[in-house]
Amino acid sequence: MRYFSFLIILLFVTGAALDCLTKEKINPAAAQNNSEDTLKVTSDSTYGYTEENPIKVGGMNEKRGPDNERAFLNSLLGPDGQELTYKREGSCCPFETPNGFAGHGLLDMYEIKYEGLEESIILYLNMYDSEELFIPVGFTKK
Repeated sequence: MRYFSFLIILLFVTGAALDCLTKEKINPAAAQNNSEDTLKVTSDSTYGYTEENPIKVGGMNEKRGPDNERAFLNSLLGPDGQELTYKREGSCCPFETPNGFAGHGLLDMYEIKYEGLEESIILYLNMYDSEELFIPVGFTKK
């Protein structure tokens, strides 16, 4: 338990340091765009919107976790084709995974905005595990 607490603190501090470096809104057009032509819209309204059903972009084992998160977000548009802006709000929601540090990982929360959106959206992304990716409800693809 002591090791797990240390790990969580270490991940939090690391995430906070990275967050300070990327606190400005990231312009999706300026970041790497690795959109998948095969992405389909899901009908699951919880996909990406809840910590229980995060978007599993993977890549942590290849040291590409944050890049995969940004590439996924860069592949999205608003419902009427609006460009997105997003920023990482931090990490949350510890979970067990064989792909994390000592068998544990944290989800990243991204605040999403686009023109015409009344209230920002929070999407939960998992860079430790991967599975087939979908476009969350309310978004379209580039």
